Amino acid sequence: MRSIGVLALVVGLLGFAAPAAAQSSPPYDLLITNGRVMDGSGNPWRRADVGVSDGRIAAIGDLAGADARRVLDAADRLVTPGFIDVHSHAGGGLLLEGLGQGQPLLAQGVTTIVANPDGGGPVDLEQQRSDLARTGLGVNVALLIGHASVRRAVLEMADRAPTEDEMVEMQRLVREGMAAGAYGLSSGLFYAPGSYATTEELVALGSVVAEYGGLYTSHIRDEGDYSVGLVAAVDEVIRIAEANGIPGIVSHMKALGPDNWGLSVAATTRLDAARQRGVEVYADQYPYGASSTGLSAALVPRWAQAGGADEFSRRLMEPATRARIVEAMRENLRPRGGAEAIVVAFHEPDRALEGQSLAEIAAARGRPAVETALELIRAGRVSIISFNMSERDIAHIMQRPYTMTSSDGGLVPMGDGRPHPRNYGAFARKLGLYARDRDVVSVEAAVRSMTSLPAAVFGLRDRGQLRIGAWADIVVFDPAEVSDRATYAEPHRLAEGIDTVVVNGEIVREQGRFTSVTPGVVLRKEGETR
Repeated sequence: MRSIGVLALVVGLLGFAAPAAAQSSPPYDLLITNGRVMDGSGNPWRRADVGVSDGRIAAIGDLAGADARRVLDAADRLVTPGFIDVHSHAGGGLLLEGLGQGQPLLAQGVTTIVANPDGGGPVDLEQQRSDLARTGLGVNVALLIGHASVRRAVLEMADRAPTEDEMVEMQRLVREGMAAGAYGLSSGLFYAPGSYATTEELVALGSVVAEYGGLYTSHIRDEGDYSVGLVAAVDEVIRIAEANGIPGIVSHMKALGPDNWGLSVAATTRLDAARQRGVEVYADQYPYGASSTGLSAALVPRWAQAGGADEFSRRLMEPATRARIVEAMRENLRPRGGAEAIVVAFHEPDRALEGQSLAEIAAARGRPAVETALELIRAGRVSIISFNMSERDIAHIMQRPYTMTSSDGGLVPMGDGRPHPRNYGAFARKLGLYARDRDVVSVEAAVRSMTSLPAAVFGLRDRGQLRIGAWADIVVFDPAEVSDRATYAEPHRLAEGIDTVVVNGEIVREQGRFTSVTPGVVLRKEGETR
């Protein structure tokens, strides 16, 4: 009896001790206090604290007196969801040594990127997922399956329609990508080999995407007047989306070249009309007046690129064909604003050319601009920045309620080349220059375009909003201080004013300094196939 009594006493003591131990544990892993919470929905900010536990938002409200392992004082700054870059070329850069944390992205407040745009990226998404997971990511990554990559795997660089068997194989590869967790299909119909595809080919591949509840996003066939024209290219996205009952996105929407300035109104009118009849279409945009691409993509006609580099070289050896190529390049140069409006961003092997305009290089060589361009292309890899957009078009597109924010930027080693400053500043620039300084959009609208809107469009579950149960991707910044510091002359400069960034509940940037943690994950589209 005595033993039973002692055991009962011990059990009783343990019973009293258990609640005391639980009460001594902090209820929150992280507590952000004294902030102006802007939840991403487009609503104005409200004063509230945010409590985080196990990587998710556990509470929002007056949490005065609550215990937490870490407390961050927002000091009356805005507290918003982490930003989502829906058109990012950073997927490859994240695999490079020293770039996995994605510091240029985090400094802008970006906590999630959508990789493999413009029809690019690997075909084997499971391998890409595995490679990225081994890197140690500072941001979350959502994947797309690229049309051009799929087409190249089946047809190489052939300028023709696929046979029935080839179409079946392309659909199989897209199905594999979607089964591997892709959020949709991307295309780059302006580029070879994507430009060789018909609309019907994209509709057929889109039917596979529809089985998985995915979307279609496209660097459209023409952003100016190179081929079908801007408005017809926008119509093509609408047609592909409508045929399959899937969301469609006009990627980094713009009206390229002085001849096309003002056409943003006609293009968005098409999107408005499509939405009114029930077609789910959107746009994304980076807030700059210059674009960036390869020099060959900007000037060389697509028919001359068919078959790949060897075939292109062979065509240049034939005088009549070379003359056709040169004439087409001359015509493609004019709508971009001429040789003065094209600046070399990266050239291998002659890095001394970086930062010079095509006009300056041609003058130094005493050669016509197009002939100089051909020399640069044949010498090695060359990318350019092209100053070709109107601020009125930029503002008009930005003000559409269906326009998401993107960068179209990548990750490159610090000091490598003269890349477009969008790599470092796109999101900060929109908040600082366009929302605060120019009042093109409100801060609330800008934040929505970076958070809840892209999360809803892409189906990024529990991202893009500050609400209980959502993943704790959080940004703290002073709207009066946020700014992009990267310029075309000095592009490798981090954005300023994004003080604190949290990814999946872990602090990756605090008071303007990066921590060493890499809590990002490779996301997988959830849900059963339809």
